[in-house]
Amino acid sequence: MIHRLVGAAAILAVISLPVAAAAQGIPGGVERGARDGERAAGPVGAVVGGVVGGVVGGVAGVLGVDERPRFRSYVVEQRRPSYQYREDVRVGAVLPEEGISYYDVPPEYGVREHRYTIVNGRTVLVEPRTRRIVEIVE
Repeated sequence: MIHRLVGAAAILAVISLPVAAAAQGIPGGVERGARDGERAAGPVGAVVGGVVGGVVGGVAGVLGVDERPRFRSYVVEQRRPSYQYREDVRVGAVLPEEGISYYDVPPEYGVREHRYTIVNGRTVLVEPRTRRIVEIVE
């Protein structure tokens, strides 16, 4: 009986990958995957769906795969100045509090908790409280 439930949950996880891919980042992917998995296969489906949704959401990033090209075009049109940063521009790097401008992401991109800026010519999403880079938009 347990094997049957686990098998059904695994099949559900594979089928629900495209749905989970639409989620925004890891937290959104976990939440949506668990909700969809539970609806389709009960508690086991919720566990499997949450894990798969989190993985897919993490791969999609904060902005989401479909939104990146459009957001990149938006940033280019805004012509914001680029901050020159001496360290590596990488996810996890903490940017300075002063000398750099952080901008709101328009609501149509579905990113509410983060700001963006341009660092060494690259667009990055930043967690505003810590100024930590959470995604590099390329």
